[in-house]
Amino acid sequence: MHRTYDLQPRLDLSHTTGLLYAMIEYNRGKIVRKVEGLTQASIDYTGEHNEHNSISQIIRHLCVVDLHWVYRLQGLSFPEDPILKLGPMYDEKGRLPHIKGISLSVLLSEYALVHEMLFEICKCINDDELHQTVPFENGHEATIRWGIWHIADHSRHHFANIVFMKKLYEREVLHRDHT
Repeated sequence: MHRTYDLQPRLDLSHTTGLLYAMIEYNRGKIVRKVEGLTQASIDYTGEHNEHNSISQIIRHLCVVDLHWVYRLQGLSFPEDPILKLGPMYDEKGRLPHIKGISLSVLLSEYALVHEMLFEICKCINDDELHQTVPFENGHEATIRWGIWHIADHSRHHFANIVFMKKLYEREVLHRDHT
């Protein structure tokens, strides 16, 4: 069957902002579809020797990073309250914080809520504001345009990690249990 792939720009956003946000929606949708129906054991799996980030860790990380962008895009500092609930972006060793036992439905609900907030921010961004800069990491700045693009790119990167972990779980756990 022949398919035509395309982004569906949000018509309720300014033109370029709508296109950039469509990239975010597309990648988030791919992640949600890829993890639908996974068991708690599969989303918490970190490899035979605990050497990988679990799907749970990746989804939480995406949620935390995207929430940081919700504040950055407004030129605001990140408040402490969300950190207490979702945890930090990285642990003290610079790795994704270890989480286990949080249901997929809770993780995806948090992710959806952050994206609702992000959409509300994007509704207020006109295309002529995309070149403006906002504070980024380590004292750097980023344009609003780059920030919205980066959210989509970051989730696309971690989609590949999720695919890898799903296959690894199937190979190392499910295949082992059936041999």
